[in-house]
Amino acid sequence: MTALLFLLVSLLTAAGPANARENGLDVTCTPPSSAVSTYSPALTNTPQLASSTFSFQLGPCVSPSEPSLTAGSFARSTPPRLRSCLDLLDSGSGSDTIVWNTGQTSTISVNRTTTVVGAALVVTQTGTVTSGLFQGDTVLITQTGPSIDVLTCTAGLGTVSSIYSLVTLEFTSV
Repeated sequence: MTALLFLLVSLLTAAGPANARENGLDVTCTPPSSAVSTYSPALTNTPQLASSTFSFQLGPCVSPSEPSLTAGSFARSTPPRLRSCLDLLDSGSGSDTIVWNTGQTSTISVNRTTTVVGAALVVTQTGTVTSGLFQGDTVLITQTGPSIDVLTCTAGLGTVSSIYSLVTLEFTSV
């Protein structure tokens, strides 16, 4: 497991913030930025009423135009609804407000796709900053975590109570 996380961090940081200015990036956050999704009760392959909580911790972050911006966070909870571990492979949309360490905020609206790539569960969110700091920028958030629990659950051989993933976030001016 440690080797897998090391490999994921290496891959995610390869395009790190060093090239931020020349690529038009307004902010880049790289691992150990992370996300944790929790489900109560744990998801099975049979739909049941379950609530969820999503928590993102962003940092280190680099912003050429806002040098004091170094970290951010956002979280969301959803009320109980019918869910199964098959829902973890669905696409969807949503909005969140990131609170940066500077006290500024960015509200984002994104579309989400989920894929399994080998041993990795990859969630890609694309969209725009709809208000606040960096309004009008495009958004790319990539979450990468192990897929084994989700695949085991969809096969009816286990449950999913939480998913931990490493995160990269990029806001790009258009």
